[in-house]
Amino acid sequence: MPPTLATWLGERGHAAAAVRDVGLRDSDDGSIWNFATAGEWTVITKDEDFVERCLGNPAAPAVVWLRVGNCTNRVLFALLDPLLPDILDRIKAGNRVVEVRRERPQP
Repeated sequence: MPPTLATWLGERGHAAAAVRDVGLRDSDDGSIWNFATAGEWTVITKDEDFVERCLGNPAAPAVVWLRVGNCTNRVLFALLDPLLPDILDRIKAGNRVVEVRRERPQP
């Protein structure tokens, strides 16, 4: 995910850090997963591997799975802005995976 996503979330009052900012830029998924688990972070990703790690694992951190395809930061933030309260509510309610899809225009 773009590092600017952490900045965008921070501007909205949420603690967030990009993997590069915590020294994990070139790390494998396992290292990122362990960091998120130990720090009780939520993972925001487009990577289905994190979802698979989460399923059936009660100790897993929450995962926000962005199924939005390639898009600009502007489009990503415009998509997330109205959904953020619901995403946060679902995480607080104990949902381990929150899937976010971008609606495709119908032909």
